[in-house]
Amino acid sequence: MTKQSIFGRISTLVKANINSILDSAEDPQKMIDQLVRDYTNNIADAESAIAETIGNLRLLERDHQEDVQAAAEWGNKALAASRKADDLRANGSTADADKFDNLAKVALQRQISAENEAKTAEPQIASQTEIVDKLKSGLNTMKDKLGQLKTKRNELVARSKVAEAQTKVQDAVSSISVLDPTSELGRFEDKIRRQEAIAQGKAEIAADSIDAQFESLDDLGELTEVDARLAELKAGAAKPQEALEG
Repeated sequence: MTKQSIFGRISTLVKANINSILDSAEDPQKMIDQLVRDYTNNIADAESAIAETIGNLRLLERDHQEDVQAAAEWGNKALAASRKADDLRANGSTADADKFDNLAKVALQRQISAENEAKTAEPQIASQTEIVDKLKSGLNTMKDKLGQLKTKRNELVARSKVAEAQTKVQDAVSSISVLDPTSELGRFEDKIRRQEAIAQGKAEIAADSIDAQFESLDDLGELTEVDARLAELKAGAAKPQEALEG
Protein backbone atom coordinates (compact mmCIF):
# COMPACT_ATOMS: atom_id res chain seq x y z
CA MET A 1 0.00 0.00 0.00
CA THR A 2 2.87 2.34 0.80
CA LYS A 3 4.45 1.74 -2.59
CA GLN A 4 1.13 2.21 -4.33
CA SER A 5 0.57 5.49 -2.49
CA ILE A 6 3.98 6.79 -3.53
CA PHE A 7 3.42 5.69 -7.13
CA GLY A 8 0.12 7.59 -7.15
CA ARG A 9 1.83 10.72 -5.88
CA ILE A 10 4.44 10.41 -8.63
CA SER A 11 1.73 10.27 -11.28
CA THR A 12 -0.12 13.25 -9.79
CA LEU A 13 3.00 15.39 -9.57
CA VAL A 14 4.14 14.54 -13.08
CA LYS A 15 0.76 15.60 -14.50
CA ALA A 16 0.56 18.82 -12.46
CA ASN A 17 0.12 22.00 -14.50
CA ILE A 18 2.72 24.26 -12.93
CA ASN A 19 1.64 27.41 -14.74
CA SER A 20 -1.99 27.16 -13.62
CA ILE A 21 -0.88 26.66 -10.02
CA LEU A 22 1.33 29.72 -10.21
CA ASP A 23 -1.39 31.85 -11.82
CA SER A 24 -3.79 31.09 -8.97
CA ALA A 25 -1.24 31.74 -6.24
CA GLU A 26 -1.24 35.05 -4.39
CA ASP A 27 2.54 34.91 -4.03
CA PRO A 28 3.99 32.89 -6.95
CA GLN A 29 7.52 32.94 -5.54
CA LYS A 30 6.44 31.41 -2.24
CA MET A 31 4.26 28.93 -4.10
CA ILE A 32 7.18 27.86 -6.27
CA ASP A 33 9.44 27.51 -3.22
CA GLN A 34 6.82 25.24 -1.66
CA LEU A 35 6.50 23.25 -4.89
CA VAL A 36 10.28 22.84 -5.04
CA ARG A 37 10.28 21.52 -1.48
CA ASP A 38 7.34 19.19 -2.19
CA TYR A 39 8.91 17.88 -5.39
CA THR A 40 12.27 17.37 -3.70
CA ASN A 41 10.66 15.44 -0.83
CA ASN A 42 8.54 13.34 -3.17
CA ILE A 43 11.51 12.59 -5.38
CA ALA A 44 13.36 11.34 -2.32
CA ASP A 45 10.36 9.15 -1.39
CA ALA A 46 10.10 7.89 -4.97
CA GLU A 47 13.82 7.07 -5.12
CA SER A 48 13.51 5.11 -1.87
CA ALA A 49 10.48 3.18 -3.15
CA ILE A 50 12.12 2.51 -6.51
CA ALA A 51 15.32 1.34 -4.82
CA GLU A 52 13.27 -1.12 -2.73
CA THR A 53 11.39 -2.33 -5.81
CA ILE A 54 14.63 -2.79 -7.73
CA GLY A 55 16.09 -4.67 -4.74
CA ASN A 56 13.11 -7.06 -4.74
CA LEU A 57 13.48 -7.52 -8.50
CA ARG A 58 17.15 -8.36 -8.16
CA LEU A 59 16.31 -10.95 -5.47
CA LEU A 60 13.75 -12.53 -7.77
CA GLU A 61 16.25 -12.57 -10.60
CA ARG A 62 18.90 -14.10 -8.37
CA ASP A 63 16.50 -16.77 -7.11
CA HIS A 64 15.42 -17.49 -10.67
CA GLN A 65 19.01 -17.86 -11.77
CA GLU A 66 19.69 -20.20 -8.88
CA ASP A 67 16.64 -22.29 -9.81
CA VAL A 68 17.81 -22.46 -13.43
CA GLN A 69 21.28 -23.51 -12.33
CA ALA A 70 19.85 -26.03 -9.86
CA ALA A 71 17.64 -27.52 -12.60
CA ALA A 72 20.68 -27.89 -14.85
CA GLU A 73 22.76 -29.48 -12.08
CA TRP A 74 20.01 -31.97 -11.17
CA GLY A 75 19.62 -32.75 -14.83
CA ASN A 76 23.34 -33.55 -15.05
CA LYS A 77 23.13 -35.70 -11.92
CA ALA A 78 20.15 -37.58 -13.31
CA LEU A 79 22.04 -38.20 -16.55
CA ALA A 80 25.11 -39.41 -14.69
CA ALA A 81 23.05 -41.75 -12.48
CA SER A 82 21.18 -43.10 -15.50
CA ARG A 83 24.43 -43.84 -17.38
CA LYS A 84 25.87 -45.53 -14.31
CA ALA A 85 22.75 -47.68 -14.04
CA ASP A 86 23.05 -48.65 -17.72
CA ASP A 87 26.69 -49.62 -17.26
CA LEU A 88 25.91 -51.72 -14.18
CA ARG A 89 22.98 -53.39 -15.91
CA ALA A 90 25.19 -54.19 -18.89
CA ASN A 91 27.66 -55.88 -16.54
CA GLY A 92 24.87 -57.94 -14.96
CA SER A 93 24.54 -55.91 -11.73
CA THR A 94 20.81 -55.44 -11.94
CA ALA A 95 20.29 -54.50 -8.27
CA ASP A 96 22.94 -51.80 -8.34
CA ALA A 97 21.57 -50.60 -11.69
CA ASP A 98 18.10 -50.21 -10.22
CA LYS A 99 19.62 -48.28 -7.34
CA PHE A 100 21.20 -45.74 -9.69
CA ASP A 101 18.05 -45.56 -11.77
CA ASN A 102 16.18 -44.60 -8.62
CA LEU A 103 18.80 -41.93 -7.92
CA ALA A 104 18.29 -40.64 -11.45
CA LYS A 105 14.56 -40.42 -10.82
CA VAL A 106 15.14 -38.45 -7.61
CA ALA A 107 17.44 -36.07 -9.50
CA LEU A 108 14.85 -35.67 -12.24
CA GLN A 109 12.15 -34.86 -9.67
CA ARG A 110 14.33 -32.14 -8.18
CA GLN A 111 15.13 -30.87 -11.65
CA ILE A 112 11.43 -30.60 -12.42
CA SER A 113 10.80 -28.82 -9.09
CA ALA A 114 13.58 -26.26 -9.80
CA GLU A 115 12.28 -25.71 -13.34
CA ASN A 116 8.75 -25.11 -12.00
CA GLU A 117 10.02 -22.59 -9.48
CA ALA A 118 11.97 -20.83 -12.23
CA LYS A 119 8.89 -20.74 -14.49
CA THR A 120 6.73 -19.39 -11.64
CA ALA A 121 9.17 -16.54 -11.03
CA GLU A 122 9.41 -15.46 -14.65
CA PRO A 123 6.02 -13.59 -14.82
CA GLN A 124 6.81 -11.85 -11.55
CA ILE A 125 10.19 -10.81 -12.86
CA ALA A 126 8.63 -9.51 -16.08
CA SER A 127 6.00 -7.55 -14.14
CA GLN A 128 8.50 -6.08 -11.69
CA THR A 129 10.83 -5.15 -14.56
CA GLU A 130 8.02 -3.26 -16.29
CA ILE A 131 7.14 -1.45 -13.04
CA VAL A 132 10.76 -0.49 -12.44
CA ASP A 133 11.09 0.88 -15.99
CA LYS A 134 7.96 2.99 -15.55
CA LEU A 135 9.10 4.24 -12.15
CA LYS A 136 12.50 5.22 -13.52
CA SER A 137 10.81 7.10 -16.37
CA GLY A 138 8.46 8.83 -13.93
CA LEU A 139 11.35 9.72 -11.67
CA ASN A 140 13.27 11.25 -14.57
CA THR A 141 10.18 13.25 -15.52
CA MET A 142 9.88 14.49 -11.94
CA LYS A 143 13.51 15.58 -11.96
CA ASP A 144 12.90 17.46 -15.22
CA LYS A 145 9.88 19.15 -13.63
CA LEU A 146 11.99 20.08 -10.63
CA GLY A 147 14.52 21.70 -12.95
CA GLN A 148 11.69 23.63 -14.64
CA LEU A 149 10.40 24.75 -11.26
CA LYS A 150 13.80 26.04 -10.21
CA THR A 151 14.23 27.86 -13.51
CA LYS A 152 10.73 29.36 -13.19
CA ARG A 153 11.48 30.44 -9.63
CA ASN A 154 14.69 32.23 -10.67
CA GLU A 155 12.81 33.92 -13.53
CA LEU A 156 10.05 35.10 -11.19
CA VAL A 157 12.54 36.41 -8.63
CA ALA A 158 14.29 38.42 -11.35
CA ARG A 159 11.00 39.75 -12.71
CA SER A 160 9.84 40.62 -9.21
CA LYS A 161 12.99 42.66 -8.57
CA VAL A 162 12.57 44.52 -11.86
CA ALA A 163 8.90 45.24 -11.12
CA GLU A 164 9.79 46.45 -7.64
CA ALA A 165 12.45 48.80 -9.05
CA GLN A 166 10.00 50.13 -11.65
CA THR A 167 7.41 50.76 -8.96
CA LYS A 168 9.90 52.70 -6.87
CA VAL A 169 10.88 54.83 -9.87
CA GLN A 170 7.25 55.58 -10.69
CA ASP A 171 6.54 56.48 -7.08
CA ALA A 172 9.54 58.81 -7.04
CA VAL A 173 8.48 60.47 -10.29
CA SER A 174 4.94 60.95 -9.00
CA SER A 175 6.14 62.48 -5.75
CA ILE A 176 8.10 65.23 -7.54
CA SER A 177 5.60 65.96 -10.29
CA VAL A 178 5.65 69.72 -11.03
CA LEU A 179 2.09 69.47 -12.26
CA ASP A 180 0.87 68.62 -8.79
CA PRO A 181 -0.09 71.92 -7.02
CA THR A 182 0.04 70.19 -3.65
CA SER A 183 3.63 69.01 -4.10
CA GLU A 184 6.63 70.86 -2.66
CA LEU A 185 7.70 72.09 -6.08
CA GLY A 186 4.20 73.35 -6.78
CA ARG A 187 4.18 75.44 -3.62
CA PHE A 188 7.68 76.71 -4.34
CA GLU A 189 6.59 77.70 -7.86
CA ASP A 190 3.60 79.61 -6.45
CA LYS A 191 5.90 81.48 -4.10
CA ILE A 192 8.20 82.47 -6.97
CA ARG A 193 5.24 83.59 -9.05
CA ARG A 194 4.06 85.83 -6.21
CA GLN A 195 7.53 87.31 -5.86
CA GLU A 196 7.64 87.95 -9.61
CA ALA A 197 4.22 89.63 -9.46
CA ILE A 198 5.33 91.86 -6.59
CA ALA A 199 8.47 92.83 -8.51
CA GLN A 200 6.35 93.62 -11.56
CA GLY A 201 4.00 95.74 -9.44
CA LYS A 202 6.92 97.71 -8.03
CA ALA A 203 8.25 98.23 -11.53
CA GLU A 204 4.88 99.54 -12.70
CA ILE A 205 4.69 101.89 -9.71
CA ALA A 206 8.17 103.21 -10.46
CA ALA A 207 7.24 103.70 -14.11
CA ASP A 208 4.11 105.63 -13.16
CA SER A 209 6.16 107.92 -10.91
CA ILE A 210 8.63 108.72 -13.70
CA ASP A 211 5.84 109.42 -16.18
CA ALA A 212 4.22 111.80 -13.70
CA GLN A 213 7.47 113.70 -13.31
CA PHE A 214 7.80 114.05 -17.07
CA GLU A 215 4.21 115.20 -17.31
CA SER A 216 4.87 117.88 -14.69
CA LEU A 217 7.84 119.03 -16.70
CA ASP A 218 5.65 119.29 -19.79
CA ASP A 219 3.09 121.32 -17.82
CA LEU A 220 5.84 123.63 -16.56
CA GLY A 221 7.03 124.18 -20.12
CA GLU A 222 3.54 125.12 -21.21
CA LEU A 223 3.21 127.63 -18.34
CA THR A 224 6.55 129.21 -19.18
CA GLU A 225 5.53 129.68 -22.80
CA VAL A 226 2.24 131.23 -21.73
CA ASP A 227 4.07 133.73 -19.50
CA ALA A 228 6.45 134.57 -22.31
CA ARG A 229 3.63 135.30 -24.70
CA LEU A 230 1.85 137.34 -22.12
CA ALA A 231 4.96 139.41 -21.69
CA GLU A 232 5.20 139.86 -25.41
CA LEU A 233 1.60 141.03 -25.50
CA LYS A 234 2.22 143.49 -22.80
CA ALA A 235 5.34 144.73 -24.52
CA GLY A 236 3.55 145.11 -27.84
CA ALA A 237 0.70 147.04 -26.27
CA ALA A 238 3.03 149.43 -24.61
CA LYS A 239 4.87 150.39 -27.81
CA PRO A 240 1.88 152.02 -29.63
CA GLN A 241 1.07 154.06 -26.51
CA GLU A 242 4.58 155.36 -26.32
CA ALA A 243 4.42 156.40 -30.03
CA LEU A 244 1.28 158.44 -29.46
CA GLU A 245 2.81 160.26 -26.52
CA GLY A 246 5.86 161.22 -28.54
